Amino acid sequence: MVRRGSDAILFDCGEGAQQQMMRARTGFSVDAIFITHWHADHFLGVFGLIETLSFTGRTEPLPIYGPDGVSEFVEIVHTIHRHAIRFPLCPVELDHTAVVTFEGYCVKAFATRHTAASLGYVLVEEPRPGRFNRERAIELGVPPGPLFGKLQRGESVSVVQDGVSREVFPDDVLGAPRPGRKIVYTGDTRPLHAPPDPGLFEMIRDADLLIHDGTFDDQEQQRAREVFHSTAGEAGEAARHFNAGRLALTHISSRYTSTANHIRDAKKRYEGIVIAPADLTMLEIQYRS
Repeated sequence: MVRRGSDAILFDCGEGAQQQMMRARTGFSVDAIFITHWHADHFLGVFGLIETLSFTGRTEPLPIYGPDGVSEFVEIVHTIHRHAIRFPLCPVELDHTAVVTFEGYCVKAFATRHTAASLGYVLVEEPRPGRFNRERAIELGVPPGPLFGKLQRGESVSVVQDGVSREVFPDDVLGAPRPGRKIVYTGDTRPLHAPPDPGLFEMIRDADLLIHDGTFDDQEQQRAREVFHSTAGEAGEAARHFNAGRLALTHISSRYTSTANHIRDAKKRYEGIVIAPADLTMLEIQYRS
């Protein structure tokens, strides 16, 4: 789950999702669900969640985004529920490079490499205004107060300086736009950096957080190739390649009782922060500037 302002977006919804939402005290207000692929561990929680949302009186539509098959999935959801769902389910099929726009940010889809048709997702905020030059604004005759706020919001203002009326524009007092925050979620995949894809590189580069498949440690490289997953070392190489600010290893195989080797393997190839987050770990994504 990604929370941004009042929005809550689920990326995949596995079995037990509702219990985890209760433990994390997020509530059940969900604005959209993005499914990476149609393996059951990534969507079984949708059935129960929809039942709960209907029972608690939801009326607003719930968009469910995913690769080919999302419409059939929603039909199955309706078939399994013996009584009418009280709100509309809106299936939206996405393909490589599709963009879903929200207020202040968007979610971009990209193709991944797994045993089924699969997508990863990039949540990226719109650029923020550049830094406000207070001294320059005063020099141009803008008095401190509400007009400062207008300029920071991208509006021009009229001022009178030395008896002369003039227009002050945001570009006069704002620096270059600053990037918003970016999160990349791969779902299940072989490492993203191989083979190279210039378009994918531009989409994913400089993510504040890269959540990458790290199913196996590096001792199981052959197994990872066979089942189209990644090792932790391969995830670390992807984080280095895409200049990620932080790497979170996910989808760790249940054969492991510790993630120490995973973190070690990733750090051999990536100098940034590496975590293998436990359930319910919460991360706050800071602005880069």
